[in-house]
Amino acid sequence: MSVEVVTFGCRLNAAESEVIRREAMRAGCADTVVVNTCAVTAEAVRQARQAIRALRRRRPQAKIVVTGCAAQTEPQTFAAMAETDCVLGNGEKLTAAGWTKARAVFDTTGSAKTIVNDIMAVRDTAPHLIDAFPGRARAFVQVQNGCDHRCTFCIIPFGRGNSRSVPIGAAVDDVCRLVANGYREIVLTGVDLTSYGADLPGAPQLGALVKQILKHVPELQRLRLSSIDSVEADRQLLDVIADEPRLMPHLHLSLQSGDDLILKRMKRRHSRAQAIALCRTLRQLRPDIVFGADLIAGFPTETADMFRRTLDLVEECNLTYLHVFPFSPRPGTPAARMPRIDPAIVKERARRLREHGELALRRHLDGEVGARRHVLAESAHAGRTEQFTAVKLAEAEPGSIVERTMAGHDGRQLFAA
Repeated sequence: MSVEVVTFGCRLNAAESEVIRREAMRAGCADTVVVNTCAVTAEAVRQARQAIRALRRRRPQAKIVVTGCAAQTEPQTFAAMAETDCVLGNGEKLTAAGWTKARAVFDTTGSAKTIVNDIMAVRDTAPHLIDAFPGRARAFVQVQNGCDHRCTFCIIPFGRGNSRSVPIGAAVDDVCRLVANGYREIVLTGVDLTSYGADLPGAPQLGALVKQILKHVPELQRLRLSSIDSVEADRQLLDVIADEPRLMPHLHLSLQSGDDLILKRMKRRHSRAQAIALCRTLRQLRPDIVFGADLIAGFPTETADMFRRTLDLVEECNLTYLHVFPFSPRPGTPAARMPRIDPAIVKERARRLREHGELALRRHLDGEVGARRHVLAESAHAGRTEQFTAVKLAEAEPGSIVERTMAGHDGRQLFAA
């Protein structure tokens, strides 16, 4: 029996793909390809559609199931594709019942092929008890899902539902099991990770969760956080960043813009000054920390001066890794109804922002030459430092942590001596 999962998008999707594989196999979905989609941009949806067509050509006899955020927000788009056998919602893709229904669709000629329910009705996030992530050197633990905020450009809350959290004890148990299975690095994932705990008894925050994991799993060598919202970084989280070397000195920040008026029109909850202040504080607490950031180029009404402030933010926050998104109107969001700027200008601003990111990364790599770093080997010849910097290795056992001196770089990755 074969279940292949093709994953698009975030680390949370990567974690969930392993649950999908397990539950689909348990339901007896033989010769099945699952496309776990992303909805963050129109381009992500286009890429998923392209992949589905290619998969049908490659595996003409397989059953193709489309799930994930794009399947949840645009089920009709994928149901209309002749290549698709079933569309499964985000609320159903992680459950045995969901995959039993999917198999019933396969087995019943003429049955409706869309199984997508109201994601807003989902009220909890159960631990998924994943034992392994085949082919990956690090493991992912989902501790939060959904989002209660409504940024004007973002469709994701409608694909993921409202914010909900995994209890601390269950998260600790999940980490314990993965560490016992040989994983040296764990990544905590969620849609809005820093909103963790608001729905749990006592409302524990992300910092409390991180402290408990590190306290109760002393064998864990490296803990890493996925993207966080800078305005929600709690005091305990700042303390553990400062004091705990096992928490990796790398944070990816959801910044989106460097201009206050654009941030307001995006309905973000932080200002430019707050973003800069947080980065300055974190560098004082942890001098070796590096930052990545999500930034949108060409948001509606963005002027040249507003864009310049986003460019300047790269230096002012000392950002190292940029995820640049040209503005993409998502149907049903307020930003899709705002006055758009010329697509050619959007494309040019995205190019300039990526160019700034390349220069920032090069400066970081220049500063790493000669440093001694502990590298998690993702394969025999590639790995990541504590700061998540890519490293080319001569030889290493995949999944091991090796100490190496950084001898040079090519503008994209370091070379270990």
